[in-house]
Amino acid sequence: MKLIIDTEAATLTVEESGNRQTHGLYTKEAFELLSLQWLRVGWSLRQYMTFTWQGLPVLQLPEDLLRLQEAVHRIRPTLIVETGVCRGGSLLFSATLCKAADRGRVVGIDRHIPAQVRSAIESHALSPLIRLIEGDSVSTAVVAEVAGLVEEDDTVLVILDSDHAQEHVLAELERYSRFVTPGSYVVAADGIMRDLADVPGGSAEWAFDNPFAAATEFLERNPEFERAPPPWPHRESELTENVSYWPGGWLRRRP
Repeated sequence: MKLIIDTEAATLTVEESGNRQTHGLYTKEAFELLSLQWLRVGWSLRQYMTFTWQGLPVLQLPEDLLRLQEAVHRIRPTLIVETGVCRGGSLLFSATLCKAADRGRVVGIDRHIPAQVRSAIESHALSPLIRLIEGDSVSTAVVAEVAGLVEEDDTVLVILDSDHAQEHVLAELERYSRFVTPGSYVVAADGIMRDLADVPGGSAEWAFDNPFAAATEFLERNPEFERAPPPWPHRESELTENVSYWPGGWLRRRP
């Protein structure tokens, strides 16, 4: 695909497979086309590695974090389960939301939690709201430990952001979706991988081996869930789509 921006004519032209289509540069269609390319370029330059939350790297796109807080504000979960601890910033972000709402706690799961990351989280003022579990997120022992932390009246939100291979994400979806309460979500993060297969740093197999594909397969077998990103609580714009690393990843449990 070729994109041609003409700032003098205020147009964006798309050329693909012999077809040519021109949009106004300042239109919804142009914004969505340019946003995808911005995401691709930004990912290849590791833009997501330039943000921190409460002092720890968060490794997320800021728009995804803002959309997440909108969902948390509306759902008011009492338990947020996250697979993938990495540098710890995302756990602190979720704990901050719980602290602000004066309700909720966070469980973070990872195969290996480096000592410096564990120390930074456990010494943080928000640490009383965070429980760390080291182990394979899809192992029987880890899932059982999480199950033991879920209380009968909990409202549960799950974020899957560990190993992004389709098989692993699907296994996580099958194991953790049972904790998600009606009206809440399980999020399969980083479906953007399907659009990064041909960018520097990407891999060709990502075109088919990615969290978006896992979410699609999961939905085919679990009709109690639907692909439904949280609604925007405020919108004075004609735009309707998130600029996101998590496309198609918000799976809502039907009420």
